[in-house]
Amino acid sequence: MDKLRRFLNGDDRDDDSTTGIFPNMDATTLSWETRIKGFILCFVVGIIISLFGSLSLFLGKGLTLFAVFYTLGNIVSLLSTCFLMGPVNQVKKMFAPTRVVATVVALSMIVVTFIVAIHLKNAPLSLLCMILQWLAMTWYSISYIPYARDAVRKTFETCIA
Repeated sequence: MDKLRRFLNGDDRDDDSTTGIFPNMDATTLSWETRIKGFILCFVVGIIISLFGSLSLFLGKGLTLFAVFYTLGNIVSLLSTCFLMGPVNQVKKMFAPTRVVATVVALSMIVVTFIVAIHLKNAPLSLLCMILQWLAMTWYSISYIPYARDAVRKTFETCIA
């Protein structure tokens, strides 16, 4: 558990020694238990918002409302990870060289989905943007799993070839 805590705080060292101006300072002033509870609560709220979007789609309220709720749910779920590692470490990890492209594409698709759903009100284009947003968020998410993107690439290469 300590290794997971150190990893989420951005500390890749194996020892417990700290250096710098503020020794023993965590990514946040919240306790580990509070951070876990905050993460779970925020993540569940994000899922519930997305489910409300699905409910609005099935009740005939339109694809635009679904796109807005789906995108808001993704944003809240993405922000939930700030509880685990702190917002500064989250941004540092998001824009690390190994995942900067995935981050930019995922954030861009969130913005484009909002623009298409709210301003253009084009249902087929909203659906396409949501699919692309889901793919971008999936690619971004698996960038945190070691060698997962390589495995996905090889799987698709094998299926296509």
